[in-house]
Amino acid sequence: MQFLRALAFGASLTAISYGAVSASDAWQDKVDAATKQVMPTVVELRHHFHANPELGNREFKTSAKIAEHLKSLGIEVETGVAHTGIVGTLKGGKPGSVVALRADIDGLPVQEKTGLPFASKVTTMWQGVETGVMHACGHDAHISILLGVAEVLAGMRDEIPGTVKFFFQPAEEGAPEGEEGGAELMIKEGVLDGADAPKAIFGLHVFPGPPGVISYKPEGFLAAADSLYIKIKGVQTHGSMPWGGVDPIAVSAQVVNGLQTIVSRQVDISTAPAVVTVGSINGGNRGNIIPEDVTMTGTIRTFDMAMRDDIHMRIKRTAEKIAESYGAEAEVVITKGYPVTVNDPALTADMAPILDRSSAGGKAYVVKPVMGAEDFSFFQQKIPGLFFGLGVSKANATRADMAPNHSPYFYVNDDALPSGVKALSSLALDWLHKNSE
Repeated sequence: MQFLRALAFGASLTAISYGAVSASDAWQDKVDAATKQVMPTVVELRHHFHANPELGNREFKTSAKIAEHLKSLGIEVETGVAHTGIVGTLKGGKPGSVVALRADIDGLPVQEKTGLPFASKVTTMWQGVETGVMHACGHDAHISILLGVAEVLAGMRDEIPGTVKFFFQPAEEGAPEGEEGGAELMIKEGVLDGADAPKAIFGLHVFPGPPGVISYKPEGFLAAADSLYIKIKGVQTHGSMPWGGVDPIAVSAQVVNGLQTIVSRQVDISTAPAVVTVGSINGGNRGNIIPEDVTMTGTIRTFDMAMRDDIHMRIKRTAEKIAESYGAEAEVVITKGYPVTVNDPALTADMAPILDRSSAGGKAYVVKPVMGAEDFSFFQQKIPGLFFGLGVSKANATRADMAPNHSPYFYVNDDALPSGVKALSSLALDWLHKNSE
């Protein structure tokens, strides 16, 4: 997941009041008390998962630890979902509906540089190169928060009107090449089907920001993310005689510049924000040889589906026409990835008081659209869902002190975790009480 620190600084924070908390003060107080009791376990689990990260579809030890903890709470456990995922089922003591809570469990191929006493020392082979593995996007926090929620709710099971499903999802950062994975595969394998299919789903993501402060947005919260591949085919020649061939490096430079005019000059960005980024360029291996071809990869972020298709068309046209004008050829491949993370507006409005109550300082904040992406969006395409952010930086940290997600310096403040436990526990209970009456 590519969650951005824009949530903390680049986006305006707006407090919106939706009215008084509708849930019972009695069970809210029980959630608060239970959260305090489980926090030592939550922190211990987070440090364990942080020190022992695993990449997508390879989270074998991670899922075994999750299953062990859930079973110790008397929660039904299904293993091997979408390769390494876990589904826990907690049946309440009263009849009612079904709600799901989700946490992603995979790490990233990043060499950790935090210097923490529980920093990851794990290494692996990634794309033919040995690299470190790190929970650089905070999934260790997501796992431990949801396990804390499971413990809180297991202690209240007799009072729960319905069923809570716990989805521990692998490969949110993407499955290995040639494999399926993530939320899409969990859905394909039936986690949203059957007699106990959930009717709503909640999830969170940690990000650099004030510790314990919750942020969210109704409707489009996070962007759709598509991958871009462009191959420029030229004619190889000696670097001293560029006229003897077609230079794909020079063509690629023009293509990159041309792509930037699509968002800045060709589409109506007052409709919705969009980003086209070229993140890698590879071609040639010697300074005096013009290579035969150059490859580029990038990402496309959008919020409007018509604009998404229009930008795809313009990227293809721009690359092909620029290449043609130089006597080169352009091969353009755009692969659609995660859709927009859309928070159901009615569900979001209904649950906003819970987010306020759970957020540090007693107020959650509505933010502008964030260009990061999340495959939680696949669940939201099937059932109403609410996804929110949780700030986890050090207290009073400045912007310069806040490393973004996916950074080798990404930091999670354990003091922020109780807000996540309270929020997910309370969202599940509030939704079940309202939908089981």
